Amino acid sequence: MLVLTFAFGCALAYLLRGGWEWETRLEAAIEAGIVLSALLCAQGAIWAKPTWGVWWDWDPRLTTTAVMVFAFLGILALRQFVDDPVKRAVWSSVAVIIAYVDVPIVYFSVKWWNTLHQGLSTPETVSGGVPLAAAHQCLRGAVPRLRDDRAADAAGAPAPPGELLPPPLSASGIKAAHLGVAR
Repeated sequence: MLVLTFAFGCALAYLLRGGWEWETRLEAAIEAGIVLSALLCAQGAIWAKPTWGVWWDWDPRLTTTAVMVFAFLGILALRQFVDDPVKRAVWSSVAVIIAYVDVPIVYFSVKWWNTLHQGLSTPETVSGGVPLAAAHQCLRGAVPRLRDDRAADAAGAPAPPGELLPPPLSASGIKAAHLGVAR
């Protein structure tokens, strides 16, 4: 659901700002979200058989998840049938915004419907923002380190131990590389 939320953000960014990078991120997020959601349904069916004696039950939680998967599959199908890249980007962005309505329904179905499934896995006192805040703190620490590593690479700093480096060029190899001549 986080990946599909990212797709929703990419759809909004494309419609508000434009830019093909948002379009490509949108497509990648939809594909990843479909794979992860389909795996969720498949694993749920595998665990449902020994637990409840059925592979599938038209439980509201299961049904909303299946609707979510098929809605985003439909968006991928739509993308295959529209040839004009601008129309494809706009239509799929609008379709993602419409299909995203089901994502919060799937998420909150644990609270709303008390059916086959167990209740909440975490206590009510724990906020849903706690994992997001922890992820944000991790990213705040990782991004500057990543920038520092890239800056060190650009400055020609030695590679960390154990990292494979390309073989060194001889003086004639460097001259040939600058001239575009094969060695």
